[in-house]
Amino acid sequence: MFTNQEVKRRAPRIDLRAQIRYQVRGLPSEFDNVVSNNISASGVAFNTNKFLAPQTPLMLEIDVLSRVLHPIGRVAWCQPLPHCERNKLGVEFLEIDPLERNYLEDYIKMQTTRF
Repeated sequence: MFTNQEVKRRAPRIDLRAQIRYQVRGLPSEFDNVVSNNISASGVAFNTNKFLAPQTPLMLEIDVLSRVLHPIGRVAWCQPLPHCERNKLGVEFLEIDPLERNYLEDYIKMQTTRF
């Protein structure tokens, strides 16, 4: 049986601990560094010390193997983590270079078809 979250997903998602740098788009802020929890061809989830409201646009740099992907996304949801001052974010990719999307899809496919 599928949960509501699984039914809403548009693409297969895998657990991945990848380095991410992100910045709120349009603000002259520095990039923050985090590690992803999971990723799909349509988005990524990670924990951060900041609260970012849904719909906040982000510029991302995601290190997948030896390649850095540069999608532009938006915060889809932000949930406080229990017993700490951190938040878990879900970011939906709005813009991603087609070659980078293909690379990510191939990587995810490779990870999900391992024996």
